[in-house]
Amino acid sequence: MGATLDLETGIARVITSGTSAKARFIAASGGAPVALCQVDGRRWSTLEGRAVVRTSPEEVAEAERRYTARYKPPRANPARVVIEIQVTRVLGNV
Repeated sequence: MGATLDLETGIARVITSGTSAKARFIAASGGAPVALCQVDGRRWSTLEGRAVVRTSPEEVAEAERRYTARYKPPRANPARVVIEIQVTRVLGNV
């Protein structure tokens, strides 16, 4: 799983399969409070916010574009969805 962050809009995006437990839970709840964490040795960061699942082809393509720019092209997944997090709090030690 890889996440991207759009600083201008305060939106973090996670691409995942629509069949994953995280996507199913968020979709079933109509949105959920979440924390997205990353650790690199002594450095860490946590983004908190409300997550929703996006399924439109345009939203999935945008998230894939951002993922590709940050990491590498994701493998093909016809069941892919985007977990979109409106970040409300940032914590960390960098």
